[in-house]
Amino acid sequence: MSGIKLTGDSNATSGGVTVRELTRLERIGAHSHIRGLGLDDALEPRRGGSQGMVGQAKARKAVGVIYRMINEGKIGGRAILLAGKPGTGKTAIAMGLAQQLGEDTPFTTMSASEVFSLEMSKTEALTQALRKSIGVQILEETEVMEGEVVEVQIDTAFSGEKAGSKAKGGMEKTGRLTLCTTDMETVYDLGTKMIDALSKEKVTAGDVITIDKASGKITKLGRSFSRSRDYDAMGSSTRFVQCPEGELQKRKEVVHNVSLHEIDVINSRQQGFLALFAGDTGEIKGEVREQIDGKVAEWKEEGRAKIVPGVLFIDEVHMLDMECFSFLNRALESDMAPVLVIATNRGIAKIRGTEYKSPHGIPLDLLDRLLIVSTDPYAHDEIKQILMVRCEEEDVEMAEDAMELLARIGTETSLRYAIHMIITASLAAEKRKSAEVEIEDIKRVYKLFVDVKRSTQYLMEYNKEFMFNELNDTDEYGVDNNEDKKPVAEGGVSSEGKEESMETSPLKVFPRGFLQKCEECMFNGLGYSDEYGRGNNSEKKPAAEDRVSLEDKGEPIEVSPYRSTPEASYDEDAHGS
Repeated sequence: MSGIKLTGDSNATSGGVTVRELTRLERIGAHSHIRGLGLDDALEPRRGGSQGMVGQAKARKAVGVIYRMINEGKIGGRAILLAGKPGTGKTAIAMGLAQQLGEDTPFTTMSASEVFSLEMSKTEALTQALRKSIGVQILEETEVMEGEVVEVQIDTAFSGEKAGSKAKGGMEKTGRLTLCTTDMETVYDLGTKMIDALSKEKVTAGDVITIDKASGKITKLGRSFSRSRDYDAMGSSTRFVQCPEGELQKRKEVVHNVSLHEIDVINSRQQGFLALFAGDTGEIKGEVREQIDGKVAEWKEEGRAKIVPGVLFIDEVHMLDMECFSFLNRALESDMAPVLVIATNRGIAKIRGTEYKSPHGIPLDLLDRLLIVSTDPYAHDEIKQILMVRCEEEDVEMAEDAMELLARIGTETSLRYAIHMIITASLAAEKRKSAEVEIEDIKRVYKLFVDVKRSTQYLMEYNKEFMFNELNDTDEYGVDNNEDKKPVAEGGVSSEGKEESMETSPLKVFPRGFLQKCEECMFNGLGYSDEYGRGNNSEKKPAAEDRVSLEDKGEPIEVSPYRSTPEASYDEDAHGS
């Protein structure tokens, strides 16, 4: 969910029309409340929703260690996997890492499905994403004039026709600029181009500016502290700086931050850097990249450039196929590889394009390279605190009892559903002209918008009335209750002694407790009849006795939104450890 929030400084009424001056335009997104990882100097998670982060203390601390290593330049070519069930804050942790690193460290975000939607090869799309995540700081010394503006004087004079020329007269601009430091003051004559540049930057007396002597570029550094008490109109974004010291003309080291991909585009297109704004960069030849890598290595040896390995975040990484995984496996061995952060919510799933199953839908050779960080489901108090942070972000006032009810709804359904209800409940409260969301508003939107569980129960009740329904009368979420028939395993092959066609993962034994966590992940391909360290029952009968039939009890049962079978209690003693 996203929206737009407008904030203004003043309102004015003229002729019955209210005019509000807009000073800031903010985009409210799903993770716009994230300001960082919420860690102290000892990498311990702060309490109370620090920097928008709530809960997941172990995961945040683990990612905090990764952040410290990235910041100190001691990590490169490493990969981190954020694994957990949906709605446990995997993307929020990645966004917190991006905010913590700051603007100087490149952070590229992409979804795995983008690789297949671009008009280029899959390996080229991944290569461009990797090179976008590698920054190059190019150091350059230039002569600049830096000082505080004392006075700007611009004169406009009319010039008549020149003798012996057909040119007509016009308006000519001349001006004088007075700059000063703590030690000296100088007056400069201005030409037409400099006058236009000063007017464009809206330079006035009291501003501290720098002028590049080579290009004539004017940069406003801020407002001088000597003018901080003036009663002129200054916005909240006004920055105050000290008056420069020493000489007006000085040599200054300028740092240009670019990425390797930007250098690739500039050197592979005829229009140069303008190709960055065209959008369609296309495929780039490998020879161009080799030359650029060699040149950047020379600059690094000469001290003219510094390589900054950034972070590439790939969400929903299970959407990649074997070719992409093999490419990433090789790319991580490169000398200039960024830190790879991937996230997935899959359990035991098939690798895309194959019949092989593997944990998280990722090949085992790549899993062996990953530092795996798991996320746990949020507790009731953590969900309530997250909802309070979101209410503050979306500027919604909510009563305490309504907040408690919304937190309970988030615990029983999902956190995302509860977050979606915030703005809808606010609109319901606004309709009845109330400034605060109350319980009746929560109940109203709860009836209007159903969650996944209620929607699934509705589908099962009226499935025959929907088009292309594939659920038979005897099937209950993929389980056949006809006693005359043999139960069918999830792989679609009967267990009457026939050889199974389902490919099994070479990973046979999982740690204790791993299978229970896999059952909570989406599209979990590990059935009760699969022998992943659960004992070798030759008959391989599905544990149908543990599945509860809808007809066994009169009361309705809860249906999980992430499984195709009803919720069944898992007995550790009955199925082996």
